Amino acid sequence: MFTRVLLVSVPQVLRSVALLLLPISFIALIAWATAGSATGNMDDPLRAGLWIWLAAHHIPFSLTLSPAGISGLLSYLPIGALIFPIFAIRSGLSRTLDNLNDTSLTALARVLFSFWYTLVATAISYFSATESVTPIWYLTPAIVGPLALLISMSVGRRAPLTQPILYSSRIIALLLGFSSIILGVSLLLNLATVKYLTQVLQPGIFGGFLLLFLNILYLPNFAVATLSYISGAGFAVGSETFIAPWSYRSSEIPAIPLLGALPTGTLPWALLGIVFIVTAGALLTSWTISLSSKILLQSFFIASAIFLILAALSGGQLLTQSMGSVGVSIWQAGIAVIGELAIGVALAIYLPRISIGRGR
Repeated sequence: MFTRVLLVSVPQVLRSVALLLLPISFIALIAWATAGSATGNMDDPLRAGLWIWLAAHHIPFSLTLSPAGISGLLSYLPIGALIFPIFAIRSGLSRTLDNLNDTSLTALARVLFSFWYTLVATAISYFSATESVTPIWYLTPAIVGPLALLISMSVGRRAPLTQPILYSSRIIALLLGFSSIILGVSLLLNLATVKYLTQVLQPGIFGGFLLLFLNILYLPNFAVATLSYISGAGFAVGSETFIAPWSYRSSEIPAIPLLGALPTGTLPWALLGIVFIVTAGALLTSWTISLSSKILLQSFFIASAIFLILAALSGGQLLTQSMGSVGVSIWQAGIAVIGELAIGVALAIYLPRISIGRGR
């Protein structure tokens, strides 16, 4: 039984890796050929394809920036890129389960598929390192393993989502949807700045499409930052910077077109977003309190965990020490957003009781 699952899952793992890696390598090769190279070394685009594949899985990189040899780190990676590993893993595991055609082997297939996928990712991370770009390979099992196993749980026969997971995911989607609307309005109001930041990069036609695609993948990161902003917790765009409705400390911004949406000073009225977050907490209560207080607590804690994970994924370091802190602070954003949700929950529970008590 074990051998059968192993023989079926390993080829599908390699297929899943190739399903994402081959298109990435092809795009990297075109970009390399378009930009030109001083050495003409084909290793450059091939390694770049491997690095992009790893970055899609949120594997951070240690860098040595030439010519000064300055050390840096790339851990500010797009949340939106996770959709590609999700698609590849689901596709490969679905084929594995179809080939096995035995529901009793589903659990074993998920574990073995996730294990081999993690092993291949770790090998790619280790052997693709160079003197200037080094994927942090020892973090790969800790990141890819849980990711692959979690994705695998959504394939094949599975238990329906529990009510707490449904309600918590809905409330997080509502909060991120609202922050995305605010982000979109801010981009429209600052199109001139966005255009200027794009022109500074001078990406060319092909590079322009890649830049647009990259910015789309970074939209979830900016949605989380916007939610942190309207909660009052704010975010950073580099070391010793802080941007919040009540404080603005930033002298310059990197040439990333999406950063054109940044405010240019304090905006105290943006703290009205707190009202929406508190209302979301009250809405979560109205959805769940009629079922049971246990479901309400579970939904609240799961929503808090989801937000903390998103906050952790949405920030990091961008190449140099001066950009050592980009995105939200996990503990600041966590305290603000989760605390405001908790206030909404408490108000929804106790205000009706107070009004009833007064009525008596």
